[in-house]
Amino acid sequence: MYRKSNLSRVAAGALTAASLLASTAAFAGEVTVWCWDPNFNVAIMKEAAARYSAKHPETTFNIVDFAKADVEQKLQTALSSGTTDALPDIVLIEDYGAQKYLQSFPGAFAELSSKIDFSGFAPYKVQLMTMDGAVYGMPFDSGVTGLYYRKDYLEQAGFKPDDMQDLTWDRFIEIGKQVEAKTGKKMLGLDVNDAGFIRILMQSAGGWYFDKDGNLSIENNAALKAALETEQKILQANIHKPAAGWTEWVATFTSGDVATVTTGVWITGTVKAQADQSGKWGVAPIPKLGVEGASHASNLGGSSWYVTAGSAEKDEAIDFLNEVYAKDVDFYQKILTERGAVGSLLAARNGPAYSEADAFFGGEKVWQNFSDWLAKVPAVNYGVFTNEVDTAVTAHLPSLGEGAPIDEVLKAVNSQAQGQIQ
Repeated sequence: MYRKSNLSRVAAGALTAASLLASTAAFAGEVTVWCWDPNFNVAIMKEAAARYSAKHPETTFNIVDFAKADVEQKLQTALSSGTTDALPDIVLIEDYGAQKYLQSFPGAFAELSSKIDFSGFAPYKVQLMTMDGAVYGMPFDSGVTGLYYRKDYLEQAGFKPDDMQDLTWDRFIEIGKQVEAKTGKKMLGLDVNDAGFIRILMQSAGGWYFDKDGNLSIENNAALKAALETEQKILQANIHKPAAGWTEWVATFTSGDVATVTTGVWITGTVKAQADQSGKWGVAPIPKLGVEGASHASNLGGSSWYVTAGSAEKDEAIDFLNEVYAKDVDFYQKILTERGAVGSLLAARNGPAYSEADAFFGGEKVWQNFSDWLAKVPAVNYGVFTNEVDTAVTAHLPSLGEGAPIDEVLKAVNSQAQGQIQ
C-alpha cells in the first residue's frame, strides 16, 4: 500500500509540475489594454502592469491610450461585426454602459465569478457588472459622492461644520438662502443641460431609470420624481449659479463664486488645485431626499476592467487583474496618493493613505470618509439604455425652472425615452 501510495504521489507531483510548466508557458505573452485618460486610467494601469511584471517578468503589456469615444466605437464595431481578433485582452468600460455590452453581446467577455473573490468589493460595483448571477468585470474606480463646502462662507452665514452633517435637501436649500443673504454667494453651480445631478440624487434613494429587472421606470419612479422636485426647488429658490458645460461648472467653485459642490470624489484634485483656498473647504455626506430608501451615499461615474472572451492571453489577463486589482492594497494607496483614485476594494480603506489627515481640508480625513461612504452606495440596475434615457431627461430639465408640473415632466421624459430605446 505504501509503495502504491508513494507512486501516486510521484505521479501527482509530475502532473503538478507539468501543469505549472504549461501555466508558465501560457503566461509568457503580451497583454494589450485599451483605456482612456493618460493622467488617470492609463497611468494607473501602467502602475498595475509594472507591479505585475516585477513578479512575472515574462509578461509584457501594451497599454493603448484612446479617447473614450474611440474606445467605445472600436469595441462596438468589433463586437457588432464579430471580428473580435482586433480586440484587446482587457478593455475599460464605463459603468453606465456595462449592462449594454453584457446584454447586447453575450459571451463577449470572460466570466470571472469563479476566478475572483468579489465579496471584498463595494457591492454596488459588483452588481452593475453582474448578469444572470455571473460577474464579468473587475471593479475599478468609484464615483462615490460627497458634499464639498466652503467652511468660511458657511461660517460667515452662521453655520458650523456640524450643521452640514445629516442634511436633507430641503434644509440645504434653506441654508443656501441664508448663505446668499449673508455673503452674496450662490450655494452651488448647476448646469440645467446636464442630468448628472439628477443621477446622483436618484441613486442615493436606490432608484434608477430602470427597475431591478432592467425595465424602463419613469412615471412611477419615486426616487426620480424626488430628484426632479429637488432640482426644481433649487432653481426656483435661485440659490444656484447657472453654468453651461463642464468648464463653466468647474469655474463656479474654483473661482470662489459658490459655497458647495456635490459630485464624485474624482473632483477632489480640481478642488485642491486652488492653493489659495487651502483650509477653507470641508467635505460632508450629501444631503438626502425625503423618500423611502433615501440615504446620504451615491455615485457619479466610474469605470471597470473587462477581459475579452476571445483573448489569446485570457488566463494571463485574469491572473493579472486578480493579483493587482483584487489583492494589492498597497497599489490602492499609491493610486490614491498620486492620482486621487478611490478604488472599489474595501480592504484598501485600512491602508495608511486613507487615514491621513488632509491639510487642505483643515485636517479632515477626507479619503477615509469617502471610503466609508463607498460601502453604503445603493446598488441599482443601470440597464442597457442609461445614456439614451439620460438624453430624454436632460431635454426636459430646463422646464423645471419654468415651474412645469413634475408629473408632466415625467410623462414627457417617458414618452421620449420609449421612442429612443425602441
